[in-house]
Amino acid sequence: MATALIQQILPEEYSRLSEQEADERITLAKALLGDKLVILGHHYQRDEIIKFADYTGDSFRLSQASAARSNADYVVFCGVHFMAESADILGADHQRVVLPNLTAGCSMADMVTREQVEDLWDTLAQVTDQRCIPITYMNSSAAIKSFCGEHGGAVCTSSNCAAVFKWAFGEGDKIVFFPDEHLGRNTAIFSMGYSDEDVTVWDPLIDPEQNDLEALKRCKFIVWKGWCSVHGRFSAEQVARARKDFPDVTVIVHPECRKEVIEAADGFGSTDYIVKRVNEATKGSVWAIGTEINLVHRLAKEHPDKTIFCLDPIVCPCSTMYRIHPSYLCWVLENLLKCVVVNEIVVSDRDKVYARAALDKMLELAG
Repeated sequence: MATALIQQILPEEYSRLSEQEADERITLAKALLGDKLVILGHHYQRDEIIKFADYTGDSFRLSQASAARSNADYVVFCGVHFMAESADILGADHQRVVLPNLTAGCSMADMVTREQVEDLWDTLAQVTDQRCIPITYMNSSAAIKSFCGEHGGAVCTSSNCAAVFKWAFGEGDKIVFFPDEHLGRNTAIFSMGYSDEDVTVWDPLIDPEQNDLEALKRCKFIVWKGWCSVHGRFSAEQVARARKDFPDVTVIVHPECRKEVIEAADGFGSTDYIVKRVNEATKGSVWAIGTEINLVHRLAKEHPDKTIFCLDPIVCPCSTMYRIHPSYLCWVLENLLKCVVVNEIVVSDRDKVYARAALDKMLELAG
């Protein structure tokens, strides 16, 4: 597991910075650090952070960028905790990985623990002799990625989930997927052609025997009962409303949305997929998008010749991702100038070995 750290109170000098002062100091610190520094910015970050990123993208693209920048001494990951862990796992030995605000976590990643997964594994050993391949979504802790690597599994992202699932069926009989129930089910049904009967849900918060043990035997996919608090807000009713208000609208959503939302939409895919569809769209086209609001607003600003709006008009930004504020970025960069590494993310050597195996398989199966 990663080193447990507590976010210290931001020094008053930084909490009092104006937007312009923070911008100027970040710009200067980044210039002085030069090639020793790489800043990674997830699509869901606020614009005030994205403008300083050397690479932007979804978690898969940023994993690739992190692995490729072995010359940098410092990797500042403007994302959430599990992303910074992956950068530490994939990075060179000399690299130090920094998360500007340690409270930037992921509620979905927190829905699964190693102990819970091991309980499921014990149950599976009792009910089936089929070979089960564990696959975890990128949105999970280093401990869960390590479990997958140790048991012959892999990591996936929303970009290459289907490719990883196809690989897994070449290795075993059954896929156990965590922590996102919806991505697992949607990939199985809409990307691979399986049926609802091929998928069963494992709820870790009830006694094992209260789960459908017969379904564990007959199904092809066991999906963990976890979800994204942002994408869980979107509904089929919102899709219907968008079509009523804009008859020519194209609706695209993230695969973390519920099954009925995917069915009602015109397309679904990762954040990179969403960006690509909008970038390639014709002038005057209308797009309703079901994903995090910062990305939707950014796309609308970048494409004033198109009508782009969020399916849910009151959806909030990813609350933990939003904790990466310019003041925190300024604080960590200026500490690096003094050769002081604050908020370093360090994964244990044992978890690093097994998680690296699972992440390497993800990168190999780019999809």
